[in-house]
Amino acid sequence: MQNFILIWFGQFISLIGSGLTSFALGIWVYQRTQSVTQLSFIYLFALLPAILIAPLAGVLADRCDRRIVMIVSDSVAGLNTLIIALLMSQGWLNIWHIYLQITIDSVCYGFQLPAYAAAIPQLVPKKHFGRANGMIELSKAAGPLFSPLLAAMLMASIQIQGVILFDFVTFIFAQLTLIITRFPKLEKNNLKNAKNTNLLHDITFGFTYILARPGFVLLVLFLAITNFSIGMTQVLITPMMLSFTNTQVLGIVLSIAGSGWLLGGILISLRGGFQRRIPIIITCKILIGLCTLLVGIAPNVILITAAGFVSFCCIPIVMSSNTTIWQTKVPSDVQGRVFAVKEMLTWSFLPLAYIVSGPIADYIFEPLLTPSGALANTIGLLIGVGKGRGIGLIFILLGAFIMLVTVTAYQYPRLRLIEDELRDCIDD
Repeated sequence: MQNFILIWFGQFISLIGSGLTSFALGIWVYQRTQSVTQLSFIYLFALLPAILIAPLAGVLADRCDRRIVMIVSDSVAGLNTLIIALLMSQGWLNIWHIYLQITIDSVCYGFQLPAYAAAIPQLVPKKHFGRANGMIELSKAAGPLFSPLLAAMLMASIQIQGVILFDFVTFIFAQLTLIITRFPKLEKNNLKNAKNTNLLHDITFGFTYILARPGFVLLVLFLAITNFSIGMTQVLITPMMLSFTNTQVLGIVLSIAGSGWLLGGILISLRGGFQRRIPIIITCKILIGLCTLLVGIAPNVILITAAGFVSFCCIPIVMSSNTTIWQTKVPSDVQGRVFAVKEMLTWSFLPLAYIVSGPIADYIFEPLLTPSGALANTIGLLIGVGKGRGIGLIFILLGAFIMLVTVTAYQYPRLRLIEDELRDCIDD
């Protein structure tokens, strides 16, 4: 696991830097436009390109050296970040520059993700899959935990361009860990020569592999639907919080809530995963739904922080457990293609969430809960009226929806018994 830990640490540091830039640019856009819709475009451009190139990225992860794929992806993303810092320092930065930068970063992430995930069986014994995935989720917690608070403080001292330059330095550090590490050679069990196979066949392979296994289809669909709701909350939490507090408090709340992700990642890393993963995924999704509902109940910083903490604690447990199922049930030499399509489908509803969340908040729910709105004398009596309360109602509805979908999904045997019905493809 030594090589994995070194690579993981580099990605951990890089994710902190990326989180700083994401938070700072999101605040920059919202403060200049005062538009939830404009803010939602950031999330849209951060995800959609990665989804669209996922099948091709999966083929590349199986055909090429996965370490090289990660190095090239990180290099382009780092250069992209440096360009944004230069534009901002000269006063030339416009919103469309940010959208373009985020789009390029998304493409880089889309190529890096399947290579990183598929490399774990090369670097880690099967018995440590759960621990390795827990560590990856722990590194993902670095963004939500450290970045908002650090960004809020750094923006006051070195301004946004300084924050972005710091991000560039973290990219360089991650690159160094990849350059000095070597991946073990991949044993190809099903493909004699991946480079000589038909490209179209390779691109569609992940789809056919998943569609042939109903348990995987249901698992992907369940996660995609619940991720849609979570995606809307991701866009709406910033404008809802800024409706009754300031940027500094927002940064503190998001950092404390993000520490839940850190705790969840630590727990799964120390425990090494769970023997039965589907019940854990279901339980955590119900808790996420309940916490989402509580966030919308009232403009209360303590309540939102506590609910966010519990919700964030559940996220790495869900993601790590899900990833371990796939790593165990899918052969190593095709994991790049299958994982890429799995990620594409799992997050496929998120672009829609990012597109609709802004207009729904700006033009439907917020007007409904103004002091003179249609729901002011009914629901408004329970959750309050004024700026941000319409978004609060959206959180309540989304939380109830997540819980309903989760309970319904568990009724299907193919999903509930997926760990028993699909054989393990990785030796102990």
